[in-house]
Amino acid sequence: MSFNEIVSAVSDFVWSPALIVVCLGAGLLFSILTKFVQVRRFGEMVRLLFSKDKTHKSGGISSFQAFAMALSGRVGTGNIVGVATAIAFGGPGAIFWMWVIAFFGAGSAFVESTLAQIYKVKIEGELRGGPSYYIHKGLKSKWLAVIFAICAIIACGFFLPSVQSNGVAIAFYNAMNIKPIYIGVALSFLLSCVIIGGVKRIANVARIVAPFMAIAYLALALIIVFCNIGKLPEVFSLIFSAAFGTHQVYGAILGTTIMWGVKRGIFSNEAGQGTGPIVAAAAKVSHPAKQGLVQAFSVYVDTLLVCTATAVMILSTGMYNVFDSEGNVIMMNAPNIADQSVSFTQSAIETIMPGTGNLFVAISLSLFVFTTLMAYYYYAETSIVFLTRKKSYRKLAINILRLMTMFAVCFGAVKETALAWQLGDIGVGMMAWINIISILILFPTAIRTLKDYESQKKMGIEPEFNPDKLNIKNADYWHEKNKNVNNL
Repeated sequence: MSFNEIVSAVSDFVWSPALIVVCLGAGLLFSILTKFVQVRRFGEMVRLLFSKDKTHKSGGISSFQAFAMALSGRVGTGNIVGVATAIAFGGPGAIFWMWVIAFFGAGSAFVESTLAQIYKVKIEGELRGGPSYYIHKGLKSKWLAVIFAICAIIACGFFLPSVQSNGVAIAFYNAMNIKPIYIGVALSFLLSCVIIGGVKRIANVARIVAPFMAIAYLALALIIVFCNIGKLPEVFSLIFSAAFGTHQVYGAILGTTIMWGVKRGIFSNEAGQGTGPIVAAAAKVSHPAKQGLVQAFSVYVDTLLVCTATAVMILSTGMYNVFDSEGNVIMMNAPNIADQSVSFTQSAIETIMPGTGNLFVAISLSLFVFTTLMAYYYYAETSIVFLTRKKSYRKLAINILRLMTMFAVCFGAVKETALAWQLGDIGVGMMAWINIISILILFPTAIRTLKDYESQKKMGIEPEFNPDKLNIKNADYWHEKNKNVNNL
């Protein structure tokens, strides 16, 4: 077997139907047990996003910075290229299943991010946390925590950066005929200028760039939708009919439609994947449930807004083709489009911006990808911090990670799209399996924490977290914080 065939086989094994069922089932379970907190507390999500926590003076970042970092990790090629590939191989109905995994995934995001806050630690003045930490402290399973950390380093330090740079390289080649390697080198250089500054610099850059890029992209999407407003009923009818197999063309690929929708949905919004909790743990809040709500909101922004904008642009302009698993054409709407990725979006925007649409998408995607690469690096760095206790070893490992990430960006830029995405799917799948199983075991702790938060809210007081009151062990950061408060 060739290398490409091996990668394809591993990707198919990791993303078996079982993972699809587990992802959807976990999100549904958490939604029911939290009484659909992602709906009940929607207003609270928005309020907390812009609130300032006065109980923490240092050692972390704000809720909005954590939201921006999480959004920067979520809003990337998955929103432009991922949506296009979901349509190309799953048909228009895949968009509906992206919505489904986003809605239920918001419940998963709440649980995992709340757990990350509960079991976070303070290391060298910075707050760290995520699956490795709550698996170690909550499940008391050091070996599984180590495995997740290793998977996160491989996935976020090498596999996933390759996907991001590949999309940008293709977009700029389509727009300006620039050789992919030049794009890879430029991205690597710019990324190195940011990540050397640590989490605070990453958070500050993400806070500015992530909201700006999302708003600009959504504004253009609204213009395209307005220009094709008469086609909107047809577009949504197509999405729903294809999603449930009632469409005469797409009914035969219903299973594939669901798989691509869930797969690309998780790749895009990261709910249940285990990376969102890593940045959620860095926020300074008075109660873990606060950041759980903020992170759940970021799933909505990513999928229900940005991904939907891309999908409507592509479908309303008819700039897409659909293929089966063997590459055979099921539906040919745009015969002039050569590939099955970013060209869909670029062609859609070209319909109202002739000659400049390709460049706009290339620039937009480069901003999306740049912030996503920052987030990926932070995820991998936090995993290294978990694995290394000696400061000298940690510094060496982080320097190696930086070099590995730079190489991955260049590697992905020059590789074929299919290989880059399969490597990315493997990385996401590896983390998702471990994380979802872990939070399915630990979710009672998150549920108790939510009830405690809501109980304090009903009493009219600003919620403060005390793990002893809830009989939660190994929440070292909070134990120490409360101890210091009591000694004042």
